[in-house]
Order: sequence, then structure tokens, then C-alpha cells
Amino acid sequence: MTRGARPAANPIVPETRSAASPARVRAAAIAGIIGPAGFTVAWIVAAFDQPGLSFAAPQISGLAAASAHAPWLMIGGFVLLGACTIGFGAGLAAALGGRRLAGPGPLLIQVAGLLTIAAGLFRRDHVLLTAGPESWHNHAHDVISAVVYVLLVASPLLLARRFRGDHRWRGLAAPLVASAVVSAALLAAFYSAPHDSWDATLQRIAVSLPLAAIVAVAVRLGRVPVRTG
Repeated sequence: MTRGARPAANPIVPETRSAASPARVRAAAIAGIIGPAGFTVAWIVAAFDQPGLSFAAPQISGLAAASAHAPWLMIGGFVLLGACTIGFGAGLAAALGGRRLAGPGPLLIQVAGLLTIAAGLFRRDHVLLTAGPESWHNHAHDVISAVVYVLLVASPLLLARRFRGDHRWRGLAAPLVASAVVSAALLAAFYSAPHDSWDATLQRIAVSLPLAAIVAVAVRLGRVPVRTG
């Protein structure tokens, strides 16, 4: 070093810290369980409560239609699921070290939650799919639902990719991929013949799989230690 010269500064790179707190993570985990559970209970109860229709006949969306019996039950299910999913995604991202370290999976979960609320408010016209003119909100519901389906398949895949590199979450990677693949196959079959007698059953299973994946992640979220830096 030349005499009189100042030593070069050694900049300290700040450590990336999670914004998570134990209380926030716990609340997010609870939301990730309550939302899917409440939504599932809503469509099961509503499907049993449609006069003149068998339990297997109506699609989930039809249970919130203007012509459905007690549509408020299913509308409430949509809103509950959406709100809880938004909170769950935020808490999961924080627990994984923030948006950058968490990857896009938690954000897609939040977007899916927001669109789920919209799907519940922009309702179908009829309990069952029927021919004839449809309202603008019926068309809006169909478009929003299609986007939600894509997000429900994509987000588990992205989470699985993120979890593979973290020993705390690695055990969920394979189940998340499996649920996404099976759900995608069922949705493809559902869209190929939406008026068949088994379409509602396909839809219910295809939706329930990624919701079960959310619950599994939520349970793990409530158990793993939170890294706050």
C-alpha cells in the first residue's frame, strides 16, 4: 500500500431479511387452511341444497348463480377463499425471505385469490349450463375462472421449484407437482366436454387438488421456523 493512501472501502452488503413475524406467519397459515376448507364446505352444502337437482349436477360456479337456491352461501365461499388466499400468499412470501427469495409462486396465489373474489361477484346466470344468450357478468365469470384455473396449476409448480432448494420445504415439491399435473389433466377433460353429466365432478376434483396443496403448504408454514434474519 502506498504511504498516505487510504485503504479501499469494504462495502457491507446488507443481508436480505424476511418481513415475517411469528404472528404473521401463524395468521397466514390459518388463512391457508380456513379459506380452502370454507370454500369446500360451501359448495358441498350448496350442492345438496338445490331443489330438483342431484348433488353431482351443478358446477361450483352454478351454485352462486342468480337462479340457484341460497346463492349467498357459494358467493361467501368465493369471497372467503379469495381473501384468505391473499393473506396466505403474503405470509408465505414473507416466511420464504421476501418477494425476491420467495419467487413468483406466492404472488400468483394472491392474484388467484383476488380473481376468486371477482369470480364470486360476477356470477353465472343459471345453476346449470344452458343454451341461449348470456349476460356480461356470466361471460366475465367464465373468463376470470379460466385465468384462476391456470393460476391454480401454475402456482404449485412454481412453489415446487422454489421448495426443492430448501430442506424445510423439499418434501412438498413432488406432491405439489403431482397435484398440478392431475388438476391440469382434469381441467382439460372438463373443458373438452363441459355439458357432459360428469363435468361438475371433474371440475370439483380439479379445483380441490390445488386447494389441498394450499392446505398442505399452510400446515407446513405453521410448523417451520421463521427466518427473520
